[in-house]
Amino acid sequence: MLKAKDIMTKNVIVVGEEDEIKKAADIFLKYKINAIPVIGGNKKLTGIVSETDLVYQDVNLHIPTVFTIFDSIFYLGGSKHFKEDVQKITATKIKDIMNKNVFFVEEDEDIHNIATVMADKKFYSIPVVNKSMEIIGVISRYDIIKSMSSEKTEKTEQ
Repeated sequence: MLKAKDIMTKNVIVVGEEDEIKKAADIFLKYKINAIPVIGGNKKLTGIVSETDLVYQDVNLHIPTVFTIFDSIFYLGGSKHFKEDVQKITATKIKDIMNKNVFFVEEDEDIHNIATVMADKKFYSIPVVNKSMEIIGVISRYDIIKSMSSEKTEKTEQ
């Protein structure tokens, strides 16, 4: 049974939380990847930034409908989402747009479980970490497909 360590890409491109968003844009264009793991000052995984996160900076801001009653302001649609949208659109640092709730796996995770999560959650890539939360690899959908090809070749040769 293949594990994450058997199929992961080991040369991982990362960005730091304090890096400018432009750096992520340059990486996406140069390497044609769809997500970049984010590390903190301690070199440990703290988030992930995707192409979608960057595209979000160019969306139209939807201003919520507001009404007042007796000097109180009420937002229809929620002011929390509006504040989050403004923060993302005006962000300049990776830490302001990255997803902090990162799904990751350890190197001994079974690839069938990884493929299931990718399909269910519509993830394109998943970071692989060691016990110290340091990034040691990344698994993309391409890596899963490549492993399927290798598995079939090995089975027919036996």
